Amino acid sequence: MSIELTAGSDAPAPTVRRTRRRLPSISVLLCIVYLSCIVVAGLFGSMLVPNANVQSLTDGLQGMSGAHWLGTDDLGRDIFERVVLGARTALYGPLIIAIGAFVIGCVLGLIAGYVGGLPGGIIMRWVDLMYALPGVLVAIVAIGVLGGGYWVAVAVIMILSAPYDTRLVRAAAIEQKSRPYVEAARTLGMSRTRIMFRHLLPNVLPLAISQAFLSFAFALINLSALSFLGLGSTPGSADWGTMLAESQAVLLDNPLTAIGPALAIIFAAVSVNVLGDYVYDRLSTKEGRND
Repeated sequence: MSIELTAGSDAPAPTVRRTRRRLPSISVLLCIVYLSCIVVAGLFGSMLVPNANVQSLTDGLQGMSGAHWLGTDDLGRDIFERVVLGARTALYGPLIIAIGAFVIGCVLGLIAGYVGGLPGGIIMRWVDLMYALPGVLVAIVAIGVLGGGYWVAVAVIMILSAPYDTRLVRAAAIEQKSRPYVEAARTLGMSRTRIMFRHLLPNVLPLAISQAFLSFAFALINLSALSFLGLGSTPGSADWGTMLAESQAVLLDNPLTAIGPALAIIFAAVSVNVLGDYVYDRLSTKEGRND
């Protein structure tokens, strides 16, 4: 009887522990809130701050005030409003890069990991070549040859980001293809395509999704760097990298012209990384429970 009571008293403990694990930490919640603000600003920024690009030379280089939370630049434009409007390019471009690299990486990684042979060898030689090249330098040369522009930069960075996803998915597919469920699918006569995308893909998704978050963060930084060099967004546009470049001339007059967009980039990259780790932990834990 005492053994039964002890077992009964300990039974609810795993349930309580499991419930606590589902609650995100304060840091994750703060990251979600910040990224939600970026999404809202990216989608509705032109409506939230319609006067972000309005110039007023008489109000140039003002400090923080109730009317201008981060002051103004040399052309009298409100820095905070321009940071809000700049969330548009900080959202669209990196999101397209992350999704594109995710799709390319999943397809090529599954082929290289499960099919192997000549197709896998060709894919991995391409991956090795991309790894050997200095990504930012290649992007600068390619954008310079193609004429520059924000969307050209997005396409180039997406191609340069795909090999990282490909190698990660390939490694996970190689680890998974010897599992009993894959052998059972082969025994049932399922096609390679069905096995790869119906059975292997769900089991490599946690890693692929986590890598997609990293791709978003690196894409945000790389696009900002290219805009800082004048190879991304057009000069004068409300882009965080472009704003950093334009702030150099007035850095001593109003440091907030650089601090505002710089902090926006840093917080966005850190928030995406933290959220990516949280999503990976949740997905991998769920996969472990299903196994």
